[in-house]
Amino acid sequence: MDKKSVLEQDLKNALRARDDVRKRTIRMALAAIKLAEVERHGALDDNAILGLLQKEVKTRNETIADAEKASRPDLVDSAKAELEVLEGYLPQPITGDELEALARQAIAESGATSVKEVGQVMKLLMPRLQGRADGKAASEKVRGLLATD
Repeated sequence: MDKKSVLEQDLKNALRARDDVRKRTIRMALAAIKLAEVERHGALDDNAILGLLQKEVKTRNETIADAEKASRPDLVDSAKAELEVLEGYLPQPITGDELEALARQAIAESGATSVKEVGQVMKLLMPRLQGRADGKAASEKVRGLLATD
């Protein structure tokens, strides 16, 4: 079953269970997916849906940071609850050792030897990390490895 079908089924279950947080969060995710499908003029694959879910997670993290600065514990609690629901649909995050191994493999495949070639390495690396690691963390790891080589 693809991610969108899982989300739709979970929305039905949340409606039956009267779980407001889960219902609201899944509806927001499905709305983002629908918008992306309309813009793209076609259905999204699971990798694209994972990317959208990651974007929603990032948004919640930014909301939490902003709400904490504004001393709004109600918004912090709400965003954390939504974040917990969204993270349930993402694969387990990659460990530092796994990220380094994949980065080294991508560097070897691309033949990169300097920091100027980070873009080539990232083109190979990012599809392998889809949904499991942040692009910023991957880029920093690749830069670090290329700088030391």
